[in-house]
Parts: sequence; C-alpha cells; structure tokens
Amino acid sequence: MLCNVLEWFDFAIYGLLAIHISRAFFPQHGANAALLATLAVFGVSFVMRPLGGLVLGGLGDRRGRKPALLLAASLMALATLSIGLIPAYDRIGALAPILLLVARMLQGFSAGGEWGVASAFLLESAPRGRRGFATSFLSATVALGSGLASAAAALLGSLLSVEEMAAWGWRVPFLLGAGLGLLALWLRAGIDETPVYRQARTRRTRGAGPVLDRVRRPGLTVFGFTVHWTVCFYVLVIYFPIFTQKQAGLSPAEAGWSTALCTAIIVLLVPLVGRLSDRYGRRPFLIASCLAVLVLVLPGFWSVLHTQSLAMVLLVQALFGVAIALYSGPGPAVTVELFDTLDRSRWSSISYALATATFGGFAPFIAVWLTSALDSPLAPVAYVVLASLTSLLVIWRRMPETAHEPVA
Repeated sequence: MLCNVLEWFDFAIYGLLAIHISRAFFPQHGANAALLATLAVFGVSFVMRPLGGLVLGGLGDRRGRKPALLLAASLMALATLSIGLIPAYDRIGALAPILLLVARMLQGFSAGGEWGVASAFLLESAPRGRRGFATSFLSATVALGSGLASAAAALLGSLLSVEEMAAWGWRVPFLLGAGLGLLALWLRAGIDETPVYRQARTRRTRGAGPVLDRVRRPGLTVFGFTVHWTVCFYVLVIYFPIFTQKQAGLSPAEAGWSTALCTAIIVLLVPLVGRLSDRYGRRPFLIASCLAVLVLVLPGFWSVLHTQSLAMVLLVQALFGVAIALYSGPGPAVTVELFDTLDRSRWSSISYALATATFGGFAPFIAVWLTSALDSPLAPVAYVVLASLTSLLVIWRRMPETAHEPVA
C-alpha cells in the first residue's frame, strides 16, 4: 500500500505543479498556451494507460499479481526521477517537452497496469465479507498519494519564494517521490502471491465461452461506471486548485492546502464506506455519490467564484471529498468483482484505463479549454454533470449487485 501511495504521489504531483511545469518546459506564447500544452501532456499520458493495463494486467493474469506490481512500481519510479532531472526549455529547447512527454507516457503505462493488478491482489487477499473494506484502501492510497502531493506543493509554496519555486523548487517532489518509490519497491518485493490466484492458475479456471463473450458485458459496465469517478477526481481534485488560483485569487499554497483537506476527507471516509458496502451493497453508495455531485457541483463552483473566500473553498472541497469518498469506497471492489480470476487483472485494468484515458486524463485540459471557449469559469460544471448522469444511468440499469457474490 505504501508503494501505491508513492506511485500516485508521483502521478498527481504533475497536475498540481502544472503552472510551474508549463513555465519550465514550454515557450510562453499567449496567456494559456503553455498551461494548455502542459495539461495536454498530462492527458496524453493517459493514452498509455490502456496499453499498460493490457501488458501489465496480462502479466498479472499469466504470471501472477506480484511480478506485475513490481514492474509497475519500477517504471513509475524511473519516470518520476526523469521528470525531476529533465533540463528546462531555455537550456535544451524543443527536446525538453519531448522528454517530458516520454516520461509522462511511461508514468501512464505504469499507472494503467497498477490499478487492476492491485485491485485484484487486494480482493483476492481479503477475508470473507471484507472485500469492499480491503479494496477500499486502494482508493485511500490514491487519495493519500494525491493529498501528500498537495501538501508537498503547498509546503514548498509556503517555504520558497515564487522565483525559487519556478527555478528549482518544483523539481523537489519529483526527486523525493522517485527516491521513496525505490524504498517502497523493496518492500513490495516481500509480498506473497494471492491464494485465490494460485488456486485458479492450478485449475486454470475461467468463465465459459470465448474471452470477448466473457468480458464484454462486465467490461462495458466498468467503463461506464468509471466515467463519473474519473471526471470527478480529475476536475474536483486536480483541476480545482487551478480554478481557485485563476478565478478565486487563492495563492498556490492556499490552493494546495485546500486540496490536501479534500483528499484527507477521502482517505478517512473511504475505508468506512467500503466496509459499509460489504454489509449494505455497493450500488446504494455509488448512486448516492452521483446524486450528491449533481446537486453540489454548480452551487460549489458558483460560490467559490463569487465569494473569493478561502473558507468557502475549504467548505466546497470538503463536500466534494465526501461525494468522491462515497464512490471510491466500493469502487475498486466493483471493478474487479465483475470478472473471473484469470480475466480479472487484465480486463478490469483495460476497462478502467480506457474510461480514465477518454474522460479523466483530459479533464483538466477540457476544463481550461471550455472556460476559454465559452468565456465562463463555470463551463467545466457541464462536463462533470454529463459524466455523473452517464454513470448514474449505467449503475441504475446495467450494474448487478456484487457485494455478496462469491469470488469466481
């Protein structure tokens, strides 16, 4: 779990430091050109996530969860170290954004495989009746890693001057994350293969029929179910600090601490919601999250925009954190419970990664673009609402209750 925290710290810090990265790696032409280019690189890295799910998830189904998890962590540490060491645009010119893109794509490849393999590992290691609780810690580590990234960005913004932060300070979290990632990789080397996977591999038990017949329905369900989850996370957690700085006048440090509060709420609530979903089912909490976001998102953005108040930002992000926690508690269990053991790692990874790449990875870019295109800071709300309605329909019409079904 420590390794997963650091993996998502490494992945999230890019979005949180996007303003500084845009100034370091891209020419400054126009008010938003460099920032849009930086967020486009953030989004392009998500194109690699389905490929990572295919390759690393396939490795997890063929050779075991442990080797896939070790490879994913190694690639993430290497890519993060690279970003911290790439020279700036004013030193190597166009090569700087190219190297940045390569490193981010490697991060995306790693993260795409990590999710499904780690979810499968936790599900298959969980005690009976505790699958939602056990897998919820994957969401908690995603939020914790992102929260630590927010805290690191806020702390550096508080300790360093604007000039120091722009010159070298933004590199510190990447170098720190890569170093700690190597430590966590060493710890991950000591884990054991899951008993469920060992038994399934011995018997070579899969669901009946050709692979596409087995995975089509659960794969499409996971894809549609993920839309709300990924858009909310990347708009309400990753993009929102940019919104509060550009539209509400918050300093980078204030925006970072506010996001850290949001992720702390997610970390604290997710295991509780996951445990409750073991008792009462996954669907009630997933539906409640979609409804909460539909009710809160427009008033939340409007209130922050018109009050220009740090207190209001803290309140709104706290409410967003609660709404996301309702989904993130049962979410990891749902993505893997729908698949058979020897299909679970690969196809849950691919389904989740495709939705994340299509709707989540480019969400910050889309939010900035919509704001400029429609000349309204409230424009990103429409994207969030559309995502929530889509997933609500999928859950209501297509998703079976999986909480009390045995692991196949």
